[in-house]
Amino acid sequence: MTDWHDFPPHVLREYALLADGERGALCGPRGDIAWLCAPGWADSAVLSSLVGGRGTYSVSAVGTTVWGGYYEPGTLIWRGRWTGTDTAVECRDALAYPADPHRVVVLRRIEAVEQDVRMRVQLDVRDGFGARSMRSPSLGDDGRWTARTGDLRLRWTGAADARPDPQSRLVFELVVPGGTHHDLVLEISDRRLPDPPDPDDLWRATEHTWHRAVPEFGATVAPRDARHAYAVLRGLTTAGGGMVAAATLGLPERAEAGRNYDYRYVWLRDQCYAGLAAAVAEPHPLLDDAVAFTTARVLEHGDKLLPAYRTDGTPPPDETTLDLPGYPGGRPVVGNHVNRQFQLDTLGELLQLYAAAARHDRLTPDVGRAVDVCVDLITRRWDQPEAGVWELPDEWWTHSRLACVAGLRAIARQHTARRAAELSGLADKLLAETTRRCVDDRGAWRRSPDRSGTDTALLLPAVRGALPATDPRTMATLEAVRTDLCQDGYVYRFAPDERPLGDAEGAFLLCGFILALAEWHRGHDVEAFRWFERTRAACGPPGLLAEEYDVRQRQLRGNLPQAFVHAMLLETAHRLGAPA
Repeated sequence: MTDWHDFPPHVLREYALLADGERGALCGPRGDIAWLCAPGWADSAVLSSLVGGRGTYSVSAVGTTVWGGYYEPGTLIWRGRWTGTDTAVECRDALAYPADPHRVVVLRRIEAVEQDVRMRVQLDVRDGFGARSMRSPSLGDDGRWTARTGDLRLRWTGAADARPDPQSRLVFELVVPGGTHHDLVLEISDRRLPDPPDPDDLWRATEHTWHRAVPEFGATVAPRDARHAYAVLRGLTTAGGGMVAAATLGLPERAEAGRNYDYRYVWLRDQCYAGLAAAVAEPHPLLDDAVAFTTARVLEHGDKLLPAYRTDGTPPPDETTLDLPGYPGGRPVVGNHVNRQFQLDTLGELLQLYAAAARHDRLTPDVGRAVDVCVDLITRRWDQPEAGVWELPDEWWTHSRLACVAGLRAIARQHTARRAAELSGLADKLLAETTRRCVDDRGAWRRSPDRSGTDTALLLPAVRGALPATDPRTMATLEAVRTDLCQDGYVYRFAPDERPLGDAEGAFLLCGFILALAEWHRGHDVEAFRWFERTRAACGPPGLLAEEYDVRQRQLRGNLPQAFVHAMLLETAHRLGAPA
């Protein structure tokens, strides 16, 4: 029987995401689920081979095969497909949806396409990032396995032939007759398990819920990718409205560079991007989720507002490092240092989100109070150093001030004349001072008064309404980004040092979509489509995008999938479908 070392980490572009809003799993090309935290996003992993821990759940074809796969349209139901010399098999994978916050349900349906197929299955659930093996495994009279790991209970249906091996895994082989299927249902819970579910009922409910949750987006320039982006964002968003930034932790942005982070938390800025993308044409539910979660945090925390929170609204823990090898080139970091930061640009993004809510008649009294809190915080703190969009050491970052200008102008348009004049006056004050400090010799925005060079993020406030498309600063910054930060059809966020682009870090996929929006804003449709098409093609077969892209090696880098990249893809697909 195979050993768990037979499933080392794959390149990121080959992983598919299974998610139900409350947690997410990554499934590799050999049918190996290598990552799953339970019961929720920020809990410890029970399948952690992705970062060097023990714990994998695999369903693999026996014999020589080649791999492929696809998502069923508008869902996170993944169909892995293996083709051999004389047969083919598919495994339909999903997390049961709608989700129970306390119970993970992993659905796996093996389908023999034409002829009999032999499959090898192994289950090795280990809580505590692999530290706690399955204990007390028991096969009941009903043919279901039950066991424990840490404080979690598990039940496995459809594996009556499995047997424990010396490493405490449950393993077996099975033959699926041609034209039939075999169901496996794994449940993991921190509470007593309910009566065993019927697999057909679970699949029907999951299909139905996904089909209701994801719009068609037929008016966008890329309906298939727009639907997929929305499905990813939906899968990363809890029933309580919080959207995690990514499903994973510790995946390196650059090998051995120390930039490894835990993104299983809700960044308010990222949630604003998703809400704005969901509000371009009509108000989709992700807008309401973004408004509800961010409003609750603003009203609860006020002037102590953090950039990110757990999905339950509490601050992320401090950073610690797991005693694991990590993903190759990375380091398994848990927690995030943003729990000690202030990021001024987030306030501007929040005002833009609330303005979008107002345009769609969603400006409730609570949202109105949140607007007042954000405006007050901008008034008091706009001139103070802060961490900015890229979470760097505190400085007077240009982008943060311009994001606030865009937010103030957007929300001013939703208020009475007197209040609008006050908000516009504050925006004018910020813009004037930022212009005095942060325009370079070319007339373009520079990163900060003390940092030369431009930043692709500086293009976004103009798109959002901080300045007109024809403003000389807007046009000069667009030209500076084209000249300084673009190479081989990809876009970098900024030049961190004197090294050539790509040596210090990968291209930022978010920035590729921002540049497409900036070109659209200027009325340059051909250029906008070129950047959009190039950037969205950086994914692998499952269509997922990470934060960075190593252009030379054509590989994704960083945690997967990165929510704000998919949000900007969705927004760009909408914008390019309409005139500027």
